[in-house]
This record gives sequence, C-alpha cells and structure tokens, in this order.
Amino acid sequence: MQVSLFRWIPVVGKPTFANMRDHGQVRAKKHLGQHFLKDEHIAQRIANVVPYEGITKVLEIGPGMGVMTKYLLQIPDLETWVIEIDSESVSYLQANYNTLSARILETDFLKWNPKQVFEDTPFALVGNFPYNISSQIVFRVLDMRDQIPVFGGMFQKEVAERLCAPPGSKTYGILSVLCQAYYDLSYDFTVPPSVFNPPPKVDSGVMHMVRKAEDPAIPFKQLKTYVKAAFGQRRKTLRNALKTLNLPQGFEHPYLSQRAEQLGHEQFVELIIAIEDGRA
Repeated sequence: MQVSLFRWIPVVGKPTFANMRDHGQVRAKKHLGQHFLKDEHIAQRIANVVPYEGITKVLEIGPGMGVMTKYLLQIPDLETWVIEIDSESVSYLQANYNTLSARILETDFLKWNPKQVFEDTPFALVGNFPYNISSQIVFRVLDMRDQIPVFGGMFQKEVAERLCAPPGSKTYGILSVLCQAYYDLSYDFTVPPSVFNPPPKVDSGVMHMVRKAEDPAIPFKQLKTYVKAAFGQRRKTLRNALKTLNLPQGFEHPYLSQRAEQLGHEQFVELIIAIEDGRA
C-alpha cells in the first residue's frame, strides 16, 4: 500500500488577526522552534519581501496561525499554499481559512517532494523559518533551485547575515558560497524579539534570494563537495584543506595559498575547474 506524504486539508471559516490572537488554541512548541509573529506590519513586509513577477504559486513554510498567510492571499494572481508539520496549527488553519481550500499540506518540508503538488511549475518559497532547522531548509532550497526562482523570509539574524556575507567576512561560509553561486541575495531588515510570542533570545533578520540567469560552469554536487572540504578546515590554506580530495600530484594554483573565506563563488569555480583539468 502506498502511503501519501501529505494530507489535503479542506478548510472553512474566515480569519481575522483578532481571533487568531485571542483564540488561544495554538501553543508555541519549543521542539518545533516556534515563535509566533504578532506584528501585522512586519508580517505584511515579509509576505512581500520577494518579487513575485511572473510567478503564479507561493508556498509558505510553517504558517502557524496564519498571521503572514492572509497577506499572501491578498497578492493578485498568486495561488497561496502552506506547509505545516504542527497538527495543532493545521487544525487552527482548517477552522479559520476557507480561502486556502485544499492548499494546506500537513507534512515536513524537509521530506516533501514539490513535484507531487506543483509538478514542474516554478513557485516562490517564503516563511518565518524555525531557527533550529533554518540551515536545513536552505540546503533543501538549493536542491530544488531549478523550481524555486525566489526565496525569502525570516531567520535568526546571525543566519540571515551569514547567507548574505561577502568573501572575507568571518561569517562567510558554506551556505554563503553555495547560495551566492545560484542566487542574488539581499539582507532586508532586522526584527526585534518583542514582536514574537514567546519572544526569542536573539534578533531576527529578513532576507531574500533571486535565482541567477546563469548557473556555475560545474555541477552543484561538485561545487558542494569542494566548498565543504574547504570550510571544513577554514583556518588552513586551501592547499592543506583540500588534501582530503586528493589533488593532482604537483598541482599548483594561486588560490591554494588562500583560505576558504577569501574566495568568492566565481573563484571557487575557477579553482575547481583547474583542479579537475589537472586530473585529466
């Protein structure tokens, strides 16, 4: 028997921010990293943080009680879907959001296959992302990059800044390189803890990414392998950090004397191509 990865949830009712705030049915769960946004203005700004031109579908990760969802539903010519792992939140959305109809997916985004719902149709991806799985979400976006032309939302500020960090920055790392190789990134604004219930202990940051017109000249898997090895020993020069990948005997390149954090994604691609040519 085949088991579906998600359930289609019909919903009824009409939402308002007041009844979402006062209904009291959904409690934030620490193990899911939930902090419910309670500021309408910020919710609206996040909903509109990515450019939707030419996109017909948007998927929101972790809508909770729908404070941002209602602003997505107001965007013309955009079909809004939500994906939520918390059954209590799903029940709340089911009772309050008739306009979502059958577009609530109750499943784990990290295990979800977009082709089961959208086939090959591109879609925007947005959300107020749980801090405890935000990096995993970004890796999944990179896996789905050909179907996700725009992506954005709220992260722990440190994570948002890391994604957008330039080469040479102490926060520049693996995800910085990989995201910047395939997307143009923008850090948009900072959000204080006071606008959440319960408030987190750190600031949040909102950022977005727009897919580039051209991909790097090497496969994603190859780029990921080299970048992970390079940052695995980020204090060492690339000559030493990349030894685990068995560089061609006698291979030399100017970038090998630098550390991983000093190279932009273009320089990584250039170095990798040279190394692979040296293997031939």
